[in-house]
Amino acid sequence: MMEEALFQPTLVSERPRIEIRFNGTPLEVPAGTSVAAALLVSGVAQFRTTPVGRSSRAPWCMMGVCFDCLLEIDGKPNVQGCMTAVKENMDVRTQWGAARYE
Repeated sequence: MMEEALFQPTLVSERPRIEIRFNGTPLEVPAGTSVAAALLVSGVAQFRTTPVGRSSRAPWCMMGVCFDCLLEIDGKPNVQGCMTAVKENMDVRTQWGAARYE
């Protein structure tokens, strides 16, 4: 017999907001979400382009399997937006084509 629910649903609109930058533009996004979810809620439709053909990509699986949510986050390329939590003043940029690790 359970006395209280293990999970408490919350609406994204009810979460506190924090500020991040996406391609230099400040965005107020819900705290406690992934970068991918925060950008999608903010209306961002393109996260990266493919190395061949430069086709637009955005999150598909939201669980770290497809790699369509790759972004440059705080100067580091090839970061999965769906697996990264937003942080105040985070600098997020579109990843254009293939990025190299240094």
